Amino acid sequence: MEPENQTRVSEFILLGLSEDTEVQSLLFGLFLSMYLVTFTGNMLIVLAIILDSHLHTPMYFFLSNLSFTDICFISTTVPKMLQNFQTENKIIAYESCIIQMFFFMLLGQLDSALLTVMAYDRFVAICHPLHYMVIMNPRLCGLLLLASWLLSVLDSLLQCLMILRLSFCTELEIPHFFCEINQVLQLACSDTFLNDLVTYFSSGLLAFIPLTGILFSYSKIISSILRISTAEGKYKAFSTCGSHLSVVTLFYGTGLGVYLSSTASQNSRTNAIASVMYTVVIPMLNPFIYSLRNKDMKQAFKKLRNILCIKGCLPHV
Repeated sequence: MEPENQTRVSEFILLGLSEDTEVQSLLFGLFLSMYLVTFTGNMLIVLAIILDSHLHTPMYFFLSNLSFTDICFISTTVPKMLQNFQTENKIIAYESCIIQMFFFMLLGQLDSALLTVMAYDRFVAICHPLHYMVIMNPRLCGLLLLASWLLSVLDSLLQCLMILRLSFCTELEIPHFFCEINQVLQLACSDTFLNDLVTYFSSGLLAFIPLTGILFSYSKIISSILRISTAEGKYKAFSTCGSHLSVVTLFYGTGLGVYLSSTASQNSRTNAIASVMYTVVIPMLNPFIYSLRNKDMKQAFKKLRNILCIKGCLPHV
């Protein structure tokens, strides 16, 4: 006879976005295409920046790290979802669920931290252009990247360790396509007050501080741009941070939208569909935003294409 509660579970069930077999086939093709576009686009940005010495600057250093983070971020959720669509086996092991939860929180927070660092980089470039290379030296860039990783790892590790202390009921269905921490907490039989406190405090803190830093940086940037006398100078200054501002708006705008939709709607499946925006769509859009209107990236892509073409043609020479 099964006990009502158990202190140790072996697996969870991910209900996904839909239980309709025909819809799942369509979703498999859609998400596979989005994953391949995201992976390819972000990988091209990383390779282009590595191979082009003209892009070995602080701005592109952080952009390459953001692209790498986006590749890892989407890879924590979509491959498992695609496997579930294909095999119709929605089970995820307890250990795999915890690992997925850890990396999802880690990489999501790292995205936020990198966007904040990139805002500071643009602030220095526009407000202190003569001292840019002195301030944004390689040592500071490395320290900013290291601090972003450390804060993200520590917070994710803390929240996952808090999950490990919980006992779970026999109802282990997660109405989502990945192990989202709030959904997992709702399945716990033991008291989750401490977990909720840590989650809300850390999420609020790690959302408030980066957003405040970004808003402060852009307030200074806008103030500096307005003081430029010529329209051409204003456009040139704004064009250096336009792509980053677009990504920040999408990242925090969709995050806020998902949060508001989750509080307004009690339908977990609807919340899961809404979360597709920041887990899949934004990482896919980032390469397009940073490359379509960026002349440096376009030239770097041409060089990368020529290098790949030469390497591909060498065996036939």
